[in-house]
Formats: sequence, C-alpha cells, structure tokens
Amino acid sequence: MAESKAVIGLKWEPNLPTLPIQTKIKFQNDPQSASLWKSNQQLIDGLFVPPNDPSKLNRLIRKQVNDTAGSAWFDMPAPTLTPELKKDLQLLKLRGAIDPKRHYKKDSKSKALPKYFQVGTVVESVTDFYSGRMTKKERKLTLADELLSDPTVWQYRKRKVREIEEQNRPAGNEKWKIKGRQTFKRAKQRRH
Repeated sequence: MAESKAVIGLKWEPNLPTLPIQTKIKFQNDPQSASLWKSNQQLIDGLFVPPNDPSKLNRLIRKQVNDTAGSAWFDMPAPTLTPELKKDLQLLKLRGAIDPKRHYKKDSKSKALPKYFQVGTVVESVTDFYSGRMTKKERKLTLADELLSDPTVWQYRKRKVREIEEQNRPAGNEKWKIKGRQTFKRAKQRRH
C-alpha cells in the first residue's frame, strides 16, 4: 500500500496548463487574445510583476474588477442583456399602457434600459392558493408571453386598436371625392 502513495503535504507540483507549440505561435502573433502571455518587458526573471506607476496599476486593477452596482447595492452584478430580458425591460417601462385601471409614477424621460437589475420569481403564499395564484397553464417564461396570453389585456388592447383605427379612418366616401373646378382642371391636364 505504501509503495505508490505519497504522504499528504510532502509532495507538491504546480498545476500549470500545457500549451502546445501551435498555440504558442498564435499567442506571439496576437498577444491581446491570450491572458497567459505577457511581453518580455512585463516579465522580470520570468515572473509577472505589477507596474510601479500608479496610473498603470489602477488601469490594471480596473480591468480585473467586475462590473457591479457598488457596495451600497451589495455589489449587484450587471447581467448580460438577452433579447428576452430586453423585451421584458421595455414592457416594464411601458407598464402604464398595459392596464387602464392602474396608474404609476412618471418614469424618467431617459429611454435607456437600466444597467443593474435582477430578475426573480414571485413565490405565492399558501393562503393565496385559490384566490391570487396563477395556474401552471397561465405561467409563461417571459413577461411578454404572459401579457400576450392574458385575456383581459388582450381585450383592452383590441378595443384600443379599434378606437385608434376609427379616429384615423376617413368618415366615408365623401372625403375622397373632390368636387368643383379642380377636377375639371386636372382632367384637362391629364388629356394634354
């Protein structure tokens, strides 16, 4: 048993990635793409030493720091914007147009989407089992899908579209008929 096993803590080998020859050539051609590759000017005795210049050191630290909202917001990270998240954020900005009975505070005039936010799931309490919960069939993956499948929102949207179309539609055939001398002049111009 003791032939091949080493005693814990007495043997240590660094766990370095093995780089094939082709990737070394690639790193030399494009040094920015490789995080392991450093120029000879940055290496001292083969080791990377941070620069003494404070501005260069701050720039290096800023590159390594993750993008967060700050310690006041418990270092909330900035999530990556997927198309689904982007649609949901735009819907939240336009939430005043979704429900006619509910009124919200005026949103800021900036049309930019927020940089720092979190998405969660609402967990209903046990007491709302029959009254306030959504069934599995009503639950969708995104907010946009939920609003499109909601029948009350669908009826309100349909009614509003109908009202806008009625406002923009001409009163009848009379608006299209041009009466008077203008028609004779146009007819005469068309003939010649």
